[in-house]
Amino acid sequence: MRTFIALELPDGFAADVAALARQLSAEVEGRFMRRESYHLTLAFLGDVDEAELASAIAAIEDTCPSCSPVPLRADGLGKFGRSSDATLWLGIAPNPELDDLVYPLRDALVDRGVDFDEKTFKAHITLARRAKLPSGSLPPLEFPRDDSATCITVFKSTLEKDGAVYKPLFRYDLEAHRALPL
Repeated sequence: MRTFIALELPDGFAADVAALARQLSAEVEGRFMRRESYHLTLAFLGDVDEAELASAIAAIEDTCPSCSPVPLRADGLGKFGRSSDATLWLGIAPNPELDDLVYPLRDALVDRGVDFDEKTFKAHITLARRAKLPSGSLPPLEFPRDDSATCITVFKSTLEKDGAVYKPLFRYDLEAHRALPL
């Protein structure tokens, strides 16, 4: 099954991201993501079997008891790819709590033999795919208000004709330091 580990966005922050995406959709052509799909990927695992999934969950349970909620502060827009066919994203400002989560978690995955996409970590929330960015500047935009993420989730990703659908397989609360019921 195709999986990834991500921070879920708190409702208020996700609503602000959705409002930003609506503003952008008036200026940018592309396939904008649904609000329920917003997340901040910590590690993309790809196809895993049940044993690898169990190892990934163990990595989360071993790493996260020493972690704190992660501050979310918008840090501008960016893109992957060409301006005529880009993935448009909202950057999240680097912070110690995020570093204290993502790097030990990735190390724990390596220690357990769980493969993941080892590209350099760039904290971002995907807003649109196949975006055609305008050549001029964008109008003033209202970015999300600062917030904190408290839930790490292992998601199963199923590709459908309208895009990916995400189903939570495991959740961990960074405030209570325990797994959450699904």
